[in-house]
Amino acid sequence: MPQIPEKIHELTVGQLSARSGAAVSALHFYESKGLISSRRTSGNQRRYPRDTLRRVAFVRAAQRVGIPLATIREALSELPQERTPNREDWARLSEAWRAELDERIRQLNRLRDHLTDCIGCGCLSLSSCVLSNPDDAFGERRAGSRLLPERGRP
Repeated sequence: MPQIPEKIHELTVGQLSARSGAAVSALHFYESKGLISSRRTSGNQRRYPRDTLRRVAFVRAAQRVGIPLATIREALSELPQERTPNREDWARLSEAWRAELDERIRQLNRLRDHLTDCIGCGCLSLSSCVLSNPDDAFGERRAGSRLLPERGRP
């Protein structure tokens, strides 16, 4: 991993990519989504503040646990003066995200537990399949492998 001298306060996109492990295209995408920012040189090259490394690490860690980018952007925008997230910020935000992650885990466990049943029958029937029709929303109205528009009904 290339070392950046302390006297350098701005990074090129290549340096930021090498140090953060994020692809240049990912860094451009993060910037387009407002997660990181840069200034442009007179030659129109991007220059990132050195503390962008911490922001990128924060974004990537949040993504790894399944937090959507919109939620990450919202969290970063709540920091005072758009400063770099620190350990306390991560602790506070990760606690707030815990309930959302727990719910996703419950949903995934439910899907996993019913997946074997589906493979066993293979019907994907809307009247009985827990994957196609998890709460039997259409079971009372219609059976079959797909929901077709009903004629003559509002």
